Amino acid sequence: MKVTEYLEKSDKPLVSFETIPPLKGKGIQALFDVLDPLMEFKPPFINVTYHRSDYIYKKTEIDTFRKVVVRKRPGTVGICAAIMNKYGVDAVPHLICGGFTRDTTEDALIDLNYLGVNNVLLLRGDSLHSESHFRAESGGHDYAYQLIEQVVKMNKGIYLADELRGAAPTDFCIGVAGYPEKHFEAPNRKTDLKYLKQKIDAGGHYIVTQMFFDNNQFFEFVKNCRAIGITCPIIPGLKPISTKKQVVSIPRTFKVDLPEDLAEAIDACKDNAAARQVGKEWCIAQSKELIDFGVPCIHYYTMGRVSTFVDIAREIF
Repeated sequence: MKVTEYLEKSDKPLVSFETIPPLKGKGIQALFDVLDPLMEFKPPFINVTYHRSDYIYKKTEIDTFRKVVVRKRPGTVGICAAIMNKYGVDAVPHLICGGFTRDTTEDALIDLNYLGVNNVLLLRGDSLHSESHFRAESGGHDYAYQLIEQVVKMNKGIYLADELRGAAPTDFCIGVAGYPEKHFEAPNRKTDLKYLKQKIDAGGHYIVTQMFFDNNQFFEFVKNCRAIGITCPIIPGLKPISTKKQVVSIPRTFKVDLPEDLAEAIDACKDNAAARQVGKEWCIAQSKELIDFGVPCIHYYTMGRVSTFVDIAREIF
């Protein structure tokens, strides 16, 4: 079933989780160990992130360097199949522009369609660590809205090969990313909202937000979206702080702000166990306020760590 259908049919807020593929070399049980405890809350869908290949340079025996392709977390498509088979829960794979051509994108979508996956979250993706800014693959997409347009065409039975006639249409429900505090590359919030509306106008069906720690940022974001004609469901994404160092690493990595009260409370913690408790309580309070606001679903970024999310979900769902 499609994400939007779940949202429309439910008479109460839903919960969803995002997981990451196990590191290369680990088996599927590493994923199941994360997801098994979360099934208690009957999530209708699970998001699965995609991790593109990157490059490193390895020193050779003759003191030169060779470029080596590295992909630490492969398996998104296979993991989606495993989740649907084991749990009977819909999977929402992430598809990104980076590392894909239009042809390889089409092939991935065909594989997902064969598996019965009919939800995708479409993203531009990050730049390589070796690049100062995002560079599309030759023959790939520069922007998420272009990726959305390709999926919309496939939903109409239009494939890249012009000679195909009577091709079977796909039926993907398309999620897109939104940024309550704006994408870090956008010059201002108004411009960022313009780009978000471009994605919805291109065919996006719902929005999942980047993590945030101040609900007022989300409330303002929703108001601004509605003001410019974005009427689709908006799902807030949350992640609790779990270590003291995340007060620095989360703003640096995800380009989000931490409220002063939260930052000060974490800073005052004597160890990570105390910080994890503060982060959990803050996330519970956020979740309750968001449900009172009327969100259709809360999406939790698990990042492979599960115990804190079990505690949070038991308080909320």
